[in-house]
Amino acid sequence: MLGKAALAFWNGIQPGGDAEFLAWHVSEHIPERVGLPGFLRGRRYVANEVDVTRPRYFNFYETDTLDALESPVYRDRLDHPTPWTTKVVATFTDTSRTMCRVAHTQGMGEGAWMQTIRVSFPAERDVCIDALIALLTNLPTRTPLVGAHLLDGVQRETKPTRELELRGRPDAQIDGVLLIEAADEATLAALAREALSDEALMKTGVRALLRGTYRLEYSLIQHQRDMA
Repeated sequence: MLGKAALAFWNGIQPGGDAEFLAWHVSEHIPERVGLPGFLRGRRYVANEVDVTRPRYFNFYETDTLDALESPVYRDRLDHPTPWTTKVVATFTDTSRTMCRVAHTQGMGEGAWMQTIRVSFPAERDVCIDALIALLTNLPTRTPLVGAHLLDGVQRETKPTRELELRGRPDAQIDGVLLIEAADEATLAALAREALSDEALMKTGVRALLRGTYRLEYSLIQHQRDMA
C-alpha cells in the first residue's frame, strides 16, 4: 500500500443506479479525490457476481497520513459536492466509511482480486494487532498472493458533512480490516480455507469476522492523474 493511512469505504447503490455510479467514479470522483493534497491512490472494487457479498462495492483511498483525511481542503470537498456527486451519493445504500491507519502492509503491485475481512478487536487491541501481523508475515510465498494489509480503524466524532447528509443516515464504521490481494480468486479461497481461515484468525483474538470477495474495476495513482 501507499502511505500511512487509508479511507475504507463500502456501499451499495439503489436499483438501476450502477451504470451511472461507475461512470461518475471513473470520470469525476476518483480523479477529483486523488487530486487532493496527500491522496496517493484511489481504488474501486465490485463484489464477486457469484457471491452474496453486500454491500456491492468496496472503495479505498491511500493517503500520506491521517491528516489528509481531516484537512480543511478535503472537508471543503465533502461540504461542497459537485452536482453529479450530489445526485449519485443520494443513491448510496449500506454505507460504511472509516479512516484507518496502516498497521501493516506487505507485497508489491495491485491484485485483480481482493478479500476484505472486517474484524472487531478485543480490549487488548495492540496484542491482537501484533498477532495478526505475525499471521500475515508468515503467509505462503511463491503464490499468486499479491499483498496483505491490516488497517486499524480510527473512529472520529465529527460534524456531519453535506455528503453524509445526502446519504440520509450515519455511516457505519469498522474496527479494523484485513485486505488480501491476489492475482486470482482461487488464491483467496485457498487462504480463507487454510492460513486465513476463521479459526486461524480467531486465535489472534479478533471477536468477529465479516468477509467479502471483490474484483478490481478501477485504480488511479496521483502521478497518473497529474500527467493526464
